[in-house]
Amino acid sequence: MSADNQLTPRQRDDLRVIAAMIIPASDEYKVPGADDPAIQADILATLGRDTKPMTAALDHLARLAGMPLADLTPEARDSVAQEFRKHGDAPAATLVRVVLQCYYRDDRVLRSLGLELRAPFPKGHVLPDGDWSLLDPVRARPVSLRRAP
Repeated sequence: MSADNQLTPRQRDDLRVIAAMIIPASDEYKVPGADDPAIQADILATLGRDTKPMTAALDHLARLAGMPLADLTPEARDSVAQEFRKHGDAPAATLVRVVLQCYYRDDRVLRSLGLELRAPFPKGHVLPDGDWSLLDPVRARPVSLRRAP
């Protein structure tokens, strides 16, 4: 069963609304918001193991709102979102992560960031050398895990 069939119409409407609140469209950068139909379709198509925490997060949002989030005024939505951010726990983190991952793999968003539209492998992406001395405090810690045989 696809995730689209696992979310109720109310949950899909609330997902669209909260996604737009997380990442609104930008005329300045010429990018869609996370409520864009293509991005929403990607979210629904790729939920997989995140379906259960997503439904929990969306149900929590609806409980906080006392009705579907999509039915509230923008001001009331902001108030509910603030409360959700404080007390949403792991399901809220999952919702935000899923919205962000699907948003930042959209071709229009990647183009706006000046990134090449391709998979990161096999070419890979070159990262500048960093300051490896930042790991010295971690290396100085006593070993807390047993070594593999």
